[in-house]
Amino acid sequence: MESSDTLRNKCAACYRQFNKMEHLVEHMRSSYHSVHEPTCGICQKHCRSFESMREHLIGPLPKAECERVFKERGCDICLTILGSQNALRVHRETCQLSRGNAGLFYRMANLNIYDAIKVDNNRAKVVALACKMVGGGSDGSLDLCARVCLVDEYENIIFQTYVKPNLPVTNLRYETTGVRPEFLRDAMPMRQVSRKIQDFLCNGEAIWTIRSRGGRARILVGHGLDHDLKCLDLEYPPILIRDTAKFPPLMKTSKLSNSLKYLTKAYLGYDIQTGIQDPYDDCVATMRLYMRMRSQLHKWEDYPLATDPQNRNNFAQWRQSELERMSPEELLEISRSDYYCWCLDSKESA
Repeated sequence: MESSDTLRNKCAACYRQFNKMEHLVEHMRSSYHSVHEPTCGICQKHCRSFESMREHLIGPLPKAECERVFKERGCDICLTILGSQNALRVHRETCQLSRGNAGLFYRMANLNIYDAIKVDNNRAKVVALACKMVGGGSDGSLDLCARVCLVDEYENIIFQTYVKPNLPVTNLRYETTGVRPEFLRDAMPMRQVSRKIQDFLCNGEAIWTIRSRGGRARILVGHGLDHDLKCLDLEYPPILIRDTAKFPPLMKTSKLSNSLKYLTKAYLGYDIQTGIQDPYDDCVATMRLYMRMRSQLHKWEDYPLATDPQNRNNFAQWRQSELERMSPEELLEISRSDYYCWCLDSKESA
């Protein structure tokens, strides 16, 4: 049985125990526990990522009671605990998604450009971007964008085209891209593609004036967007980028990125990137991941980020004595997230 001192020095979020209260305070200062962390639906333990929560539930050394309940009525895709096995069956029908067919249609129209871009199109508040690369350079290892696709939050294609790279192509990577030389010969030039996409994303705002999430500029979703934007020679404000490769709850326990192929299989329940790859499939997968993360119901906080000015002194060193007199629950109450949770997008657009 745990002593009262041990319970007092036990983190209310991750349940880690400390010998001294000062050590718990230091842990809270650096862990950034918050209501936005993935949380076990059985024991309420906070986990840094869904991957660590999966290990907690069904990993090599799971918590016995949590494992038992999860095997009975837990969804192995979103890791939600349902009230009964019947409720789980109903839930799985909507949680398990399937690959869309629209990508196949656009693969068949090899040389067609689909362009529904309108700068004043206010319906699309969130768009997903994906590219497919061919190789340049003497050994073909330099990534050159050859296909690009933009979709809206309803999975409709806004813009899709082949792209004529600025540098010579030395490796078409046909096995994965399906690109043939004739597809690029009369394709849209890179500079024109980049201008079209940037104008659409900024939606009438000058890029250097975008400072907040509440303007007309659109939220951009993708996977490994740093690389895609670099290959498109585009810049976009980080405050409006939602990258599934960098979102902490979707990362590995080692804090490295998961592949989009893995995330789609693990958290959406279907396979992508088999054989010739279509950027539409990647766009849909990242948009679905974004919408699933955005739809999480987390407790509302006026100032949710540790970097908000109102929270910067929550665990200040000069408050050490006061913090050590607080209970673990009180410490968790003032702790805030060190990342922007995508559920906040739904609150801002409400």
